[in-house]
Amino acid sequence: MTAATLPIMRKRRMKITPARVILGAVLVSFAILVIYPLFWMAISGFKTNAELYGDPWGLPGEWRIQNYVRAYEYGVVHYIGNSFIVTAGSIVLVVLVSSFAAFALVRVKIPFNGLLTGLILGGLMLSETVALVPLFRIMKAIGLYNSLFGIIILYTAFRVPFITFLIRAYMIDLPQEVFDSAVVDGCNTWQIFWRITMPLCFPILISAAILQALFSWNEFVFALVFIKDDVLKTMPVGLMALQSRLTTNWPVVFAGLTIAALPMVLAFLFGQRHFVKGITEGIGK
Repeated sequence: MTAATLPIMRKRRMKITPARVILGAVLVSFAILVIYPLFWMAISGFKTNAELYGDPWGLPGEWRIQNYVRAYEYGVVHYIGNSFIVTAGSIVLVVLVSSFAAFALVRVKIPFNGLLTGLILGGLMLSETVALVPLFRIMKAIGLYNSLFGIIILYTAFRVPFITFLIRAYMIDLPQEVFDSAVVDGCNTWQIFWRITMPLCFPILISAAILQALFSWNEFVFALVFIKDDVLKTMPVGLMALQSRLTTNWPVVFAGLTIAALPMVLAFLFGQRHFVKGITEGIGK
């Protein structure tokens, strides 16, 4: 490549075509559809009720940070703390259990492998609402009703099939030569799992963690049915209680919603590169 060819290559790379213009317009439209509701919610948290009803699409006349302070005082941060505990616990359990299951299905020779795979993936068809009554009786019987640990167990159980499916799809295409070399070097199955498989699966593990975080953070049905005390309520149920206490004070409600949405937005922004890579190389194969 000579210096004379560089301008030509740059010109080719920056060439604008109708297809690129249409694609860019579509992507910008999708970005606006996703970002603007979040922006509107955050801006509405600074308004008064009169401004919200009189000019819902305009900017606030004054940036009232006290709305966010009031949302904090009403316990939004406490609800978020409970959600952090539940989300972190379910992420650790789901990723570990699903990784063990996926590794066993892909790398370990076990009887009835195909049947076990079908049974695990069959859990994807189980609905939360259908299982509420028997789960309520079980949770009461074993003493896990009205506890954060019980919610963590439920979130783990209902997400293991899907996360196992993701991680298994990624593990299938890992190079066999790496595992053969590990066996030649004297590694046992446990060492192969922790020292080779898990580092190679880092992108899909990040993707699984983000998907589980989004599910646990926003899950409402289990958190409503299996948590009774207000001190243990997670963020979605807590925000419903906040709304009932504030009645028509919508700016404070929007302030609370903004505070609650911020952790997941930041988590996705920091992990989006690994998330996209894990999804495209795993389920996209």
